[in-house]
Amino acid sequence: QVQMVESGGGLVQAGGSLRLSCTASGLRTPIYMGWFRQAPGKEREVVSCISSSGTTTAASESVKGRFSISREKSKNTLYLQMNSLKPEDTAMYYCAANPASAYDGLCLLQPTAYNYWGQGTQVTVSS
Repeated sequence: QVQMVESGGGLVQAGGSLRLSCTASGLRTPIYMGWFRQAPGKEREVVSCISSSGTTTAASESVKGRFSISREKSKNTLYLQMNSLKPEDTAMYYCAANPASAYDGLCLLQPTAYNYWGQGTQVTVSS
């Protein structure tokens, strides 16, 4: 049984930092992983993704230079370091994963590319 569990969300003032974590259990490596977010009344959007090898990452323009994605391959654990947070970063943040056939440099940006999702962790940035 696959289980995805996120943690690390919370309330922070603008300019502050948070670190999100996600552990994917029940999935054999290699796997693709990514972070997405959804604000009230808006569609789910990609924040950042990382390849199954961990060598390739990508991020949306809105978070480039502020957020950093990383992973521990052996533990299927994913992180998102969020710095210089802005009120517009307020959203529910979701971790996503999908099995890969090999360790490669492919980074999946579309939510439809992922089959497994966590329940989400709320990030609220006050102005």
